[in-house]
Amino acid sequence: MRNPTHATAAQDDPDAAATDAAQYLTFQLGGEMFAIGILAIKEIIEYRDPTSVPMMPRSVRGVINLRGAVVPVIDLQAHFGGEPAAVGKRTCIVIVEVKTGDERQVIGAVVDAVNEVIDIGAADIEPPPAFGARIRADFIQGMGKVRGRLVVLLDLDRALSEQGLAEFARPPSGEADTPGTATPSPGH
Repeated sequence: MRNPTHATAAQDDPDAAATDAAQYLTFQLGGEMFAIGILAIKEIIEYRDPTSVPMMPRSVRGVINLRGAVVPVIDLQAHFGGEPAAVGKRTCIVIVEVKTGDERQVIGAVVDAVNEVIDIGAADIEPPPAFGARIRADFIQGMGKVRGRLVVLLDLDRALSEQGLAEFARPPSGEADTPGTATPSPGH
């Protein structure tokens, strides 16, 4: 019988560490399947309307109060360059902890639907594509092969870092595109 504890299996057999699977939460986003490592996930909550915060990029839906903590809520679909996600019956917020600089920050990520937790072995993970993905390659940890499908494995530390969020803070095309013009001067 296989030992379900990955760390113990890796300690007992060093060769097993290279082939041992990691667990990922799969979710839907704009009709595509994505996954994130479960170690980054704190919890999954039902979608609720966040409180809007002025002057935020369109991918930041606002903030929620999570047991007394103010948590920013990011629309991943908008963050990756798509239209903001429509809220449906299965829409939820995945609460994750990401590394931003030298600190860890709790962020809520809006997803269309959460699917399941799956094991993906290292042998079933390919490097991210050099082109053709609808999100930046450095936001992708790899492409997991799961039951005949490819699943985009996100690197949330990069995708939701301060730099990753700042790059999407620029105004959409058609609006002011000069740095600093999106911020009103004091007193206005």
